[in-house]
Amino acid sequence: MSDVTHAVAHLAEHVPGVPVMLLASMAALAVTAGFRTRWTRRHGHAPPTDDTGSRPPSAPAAGSGAGAGAGAGAGIGNDSAADGRADDGGEGVDSALWRMRTTVRDTPGSLAALCAALAERRVDILSLQTHPLAEGTVDEFLLRAPGELTATELVEVVSAAGGADTWTERADAHDLVDAPTRVLALAARTAQDAAELPLALRQLLGRCTIRSLPAAAGGRPGGEVPPEGSLEDTVLRLRAPEGGVITVERPYLPFTPAEFARARALVELDARLGPRLPRGRDVLTLAEGSDITVRRADTRDVPVAKAMHERCSARTLGMRYHGPVGDADRYLNHLLSPRFGRTLAAQTASGRIVGLGHLLWDGDETEVALLVEDAWQHRGIGGELLGRLVAMAAETDCASVYAVTQASNTGMVAAMRGLGLPLDYQIEEGTLVITARLDSASRAAARLPQGQRIGRD
Repeated sequence: MSDVTHAVAHLAEHVPGVPVMLLASMAALAVTAGFRTRWTRRHGHAPPTDDTGSRPPSAPAAGSGAGAGAGAGAGIGNDSAADGRADDGGEGVDSALWRMRTTVRDTPGSLAALCAALAERRVDILSLQTHPLAEGTVDEFLLRAPGELTATELVEVVSAAGGADTWTERADAHDLVDAPTRVLALAARTAQDAAELPLALRQLLGRCTIRSLPAAAGGRPGGEVPPEGSLEDTVLRLRAPEGGVITVERPYLPFTPAEFARARALVELDARLGPRLPRGRDVLTLAEGSDITVRRADTRDVPVAKAMHERCSARTLGMRYHGPVGDADRYLNHLLSPRFGRTLAAQTASGRIVGLGHLLWDGDETEVALLVEDAWQHRGIGGELLGRLVAMAAETDCASVYAVTQASNTGMVAAMRGLGLPLDYQIEEGTLVITARLDSASRAAARLPQGQRIGRD
């Protein structure tokens, strides 16, 4: 319970505008999330993670969709390095953690028979949540099983005991966190930073693809998404706080009504709090002695970002946006929206923005992009922004980040090389795509800056 208390206190301290009733609602949300959770023993807690692969797509064409040439979509992938193996409670035998979901008949004794079958194979049930449906009950387990037990054998045990439509996946120690603490922690993150909503949904729902569609694209067959959202098997649709629709897809596993309710509650929390950014910032001293402030930016900075565009040469804008220079301004509302990622601004003492760096949630992948005003290039600003953006991506467990540029853009190529991370290069449709891998060993060797200092205050 101390974790929950700490999360509420931290939120109240850093977001003074959050009303007491809203904090109470968040606590109620956490209690509801864990109402059906049953524990057989106590374990330590850590933030949850999930894992996905990542491969950079082709550079988007100018003029296609929201944020064309600037990384459309919202969502983020991450990778879990642990293999799910753990000590077997002092017995000296390797064990493995598994997440499992199965459907059983809604009759007395069905769940007991399943638990007995697992016990016969020395499988320990660490946590259990039940989701009653119209036909049967979906049970979600976190299991500790003997290391030699395979996924196929585990499914066979469950099927023989009456389970159907069984899904299994390796888990790790992060999955030991209890549902109330996890939901409340995600709510606290969302309350501090509007850019956290896609990440919070991702960690709440596991491996999935999250996209934000503008209002004009929010329609679907049968009419618009209703105010309460819609649940259709493996797809959730929710009304975005700023208009439009947030879609969440998880083809490998249908969503339960409980998951839908939790996701909807997070989106409602985000809508009630309105625009917000962390207050943290860094002051950097450049080689010639000038001080530059690096801070988070959002759509309220569109006017000063447009003013920076006007001071940039056509070549600089063309290198950044890969399309007609006259279209550059129309990308800014998308790029600066916390719904699609995070933006860092380099600002002079007079308040003039001279550089922008973007970390964009591009479906299951993460894009980085830079723009530095001509008069301020070759002073290290781009490298400073990029290092902090990649640190932010690493802190949210991204598997990799990619930059879409041109081979002639020596500044961007040099900045990516300066990260000290393993890089992959691909030429796609005449465009250079540079991908930096963010596995734990690579991050440790690179010594990335502490992006969290200005990512969340």
